[in-house]
Amino acid sequence: MEDSEAGIPIETPPGAVKAWLDAGEAVALIDVREPFEHTLARIEGCELMPMNTVPACLEQLQQTAAGKLLVVYCHHGVRSLNVVSWLRAHGVANCTSMAGGIEAWSLEVDRKVGRY
Repeated sequence: MEDSEAGIPIETPPGAVKAWLDAGEAVALIDVREPFEHTLARIEGCELMPMNTVPACLEQLQQTAAGKLLVVYCHHGVRSLNVVSWLRAHGVANCTSMAGGIEAWSLEVDRKVGRY
């Protein structure tokens, strides 16, 4: 499923996110899990922004999305998909949810990232 305006898929597989990072693409990783989850497992370089704080951070996210693709992730990809849908409804088209969340990242990209 793609956002027809920006042509950016609403979900992106973890392997594609890793390829973007490795290639030095302008990507901002946004972790929308809770702080306790972030302490259990995280992707280096991400910004923790719990889902319930996203509305208050809309202006910051808009500014970041002006120069970088926002890659939003959570544990399994459900919360992040909701956040991306919300962001797009509020004018932030330059965003995608990492399919399968950090669980998929751990299984498919970096097994050193803990699972819980």
